Amino acid sequence: MNNPWLTIIGIGEDGLAGLSDASRKALGEAEVVFGGERHLALAGITGRGRAWPVPFDAEIVLECRGRPTVVLASGDPFWHGAGGSLVEKLQADEWIAYSAPSTFSLAAARLGWRLENVICLGLHAAPFERLLLHLVRDARIICLVRDGKAASDLSSWLTERGWGASAMWTLSALGGPRESITQHRADNYAGDSHGSLVAVALEARGAQGIARSSGLPDALFVHDGQLTKRPVRALALSALAPRPGERLWDVGSGSGSISIEWVLCGGTAIAVEARAQRAANIRSNAAGFGVTHRMTIIEGEAPGALSDLAAPDAVFIGGGLDADMFDAIWPRIAPGTRLVAHAVTLETEALLSDLRRRHGGELMRLEIAQAEPLGRYRSWKAARPIVQWSAIR
Repeated sequence: MNNPWLTIIGIGEDGLAGLSDASRKALGEAEVVFGGERHLALAGITGRGRAWPVPFDAEIVLECRGRPTVVLASGDPFWHGAGGSLVEKLQADEWIAYSAPSTFSLAAARLGWRLENVICLGLHAAPFERLLLHLVRDARIICLVRDGKAASDLSSWLTERGWGASAMWTLSALGGPRESITQHRADNYAGDSHGSLVAVALEARGAQGIARSSGLPDALFVHDGQLTKRPVRALALSALAPRPGERLWDVGSGSGSISIEWVLCGGTAIAVEARAQRAANIRSNAAGFGVTHRMTIIEGEAPGALSDLAAPDAVFIGGGLDADMFDAIWPRIAPGTRLVAHAVTLETEALLSDLRRRHGGELMRLEIAQAEPLGRYRSWKAARPIVQWSAIR
């Protein structure tokens, strides 16, 4: 690199002793050193030090562009650290980084866990619901938390959801002279609710967790009856074919169940819903599944509410499709975009049949019946038939 002005240094609990010669040289030459108060103290920085504002703001570092500057972060700055937030605003020749062992690496080394088989999460600024997707029997999880109170809150959260039997380790000051590791059961945790912690490690024991297949139980979603039911949802998601990193438009989202299952596959979703109460249900469901950060919820009528949205990789229209809506959406989506639409009325079914004739794709009629009591016996109760059209732009 051609004399970068910014050096990003990962520092551990062993302070200066654990830094490379290049890191110590950069610290010695820096006019300004940014970091948390703990990081600055570990590096022995006083007059040149500037503690991070709360909330974190990368712009104050950019104000030093052209001057020798150091940013201190815990362990590996590019694993739930400040590194990624900084370098996305810089050119490649403006920065260099020297990483230390991450908290995840140190925790796995202390516990003897294969790190490639461990789920690593940053929960110091995120809701515990982010754990839900990963909580399965015997799963090993290491999460960064704010402090001892957060660890106590996490143990209560786990217990309330049937994971109280999980083994739980609290790990603090890893790699330094004050290192401390203690083991508990989640439902018996009685640690220091005020002390500073670095990480909590879990070996999950308890309930079954959320299935990874499409078509989660309807009971998991808050709804007012406007819900794409489990078997139909599974078929819709199969046609939508979610992939990590892809974006969905869920038009007429109802409860948000399609969006949520799409997001659980690793994508992002924009849920558009006209009714305020249903939009509130979508927000509640997104929060309950821990996926709020991957969903955008727009309260408004389609197709007008779709203006200025980032382009989708797939579109789902669960109801309310008419010719005007289709004519507004189809020209806006790029070639290769997948579109799935459902119809429950004869009028919309006729429209889908015409669209299949004009644009190709697959037309499928879904008729589902469930066994229900009929006097002393049982009989089939049929749901309304649904017609599904799936096509690629």
